Amino acid sequence: MAPTNSGWRLRGRRPRTFGLRIVAISDGARRELLMRGALGSATILGTRPSSKAAAVELDADGVARGAPGHVFWVRVQVDGMPPYETRVRQRVSEANLEWMQPGDVVCCRVDPGDRDRLVLYVPDFAETGRASVAKILADGRRADATVLAATPVAADYSGRDDPVLRLDLELRAWDEPKPWLVRLVQPVPLAAIGLVDLGQHLEVAFFTVDHGESVAVDWSASLGED
Repeated sequence: MAPTNSGWRLRGRRPRTFGLRIVAISDGARRELLMRGALGSATILGTRPSSKAAAVELDADGVARGAPGHVFWVRVQVDGMPPYETRVRQRVSEANLEWMQPGDVVCCRVDPGDRDRLVLYVPDFAETGRASVAKILADGRRADATVLAATPVAADYSGRDDPVLRLDLELRAWDEPKPWLVRLVQPVPLAAIGLVDLGQHLEVAFFTVDHGESVAVDWSASLGED
């Protein structure tokens, strides 16, 4: 299995683009897309600081005006369109950036005429039912997960970084009466590749029984590092 590049935020390397353009959205276009764009969801596959010039001023929402922001590599899903991957350069507040790490799912508004023009935003939990991976691992209940399938979903890779996989898992928790099935899209540490073979067991955290919206794999615990 060729590992995909989900390690920007850890290593800061410039990834190979393989034809994926990086789109930057102006403030005016962002407002227009938020009002009129097609609603979708975006799974964060990778994030890194933009290489553009730094900025010096914060607005009332804590977003730096003129700042380089971050480049987000995302897998987008919009009703009526097949899932696709793209990159977008966008300024975000530090508070929102905590909810936009690899494996997190956020909302987006997409230009129907140009699917690479989109705006990412962090929704209320009630809007999507999706909490951040960090919050799930910190506050969630614990369960045992059996791997049913593991499929690469990221087309872009450097051959050295963590792959991003779609994981089909069966979960069992001591305080739930029966097992349930979930599907996740998460980066898998290279050290844990052997743990995603068919029938292997992972330790996961979750908030409630769902299709995976409130589930995150605890790779450290699964590797016995805790």
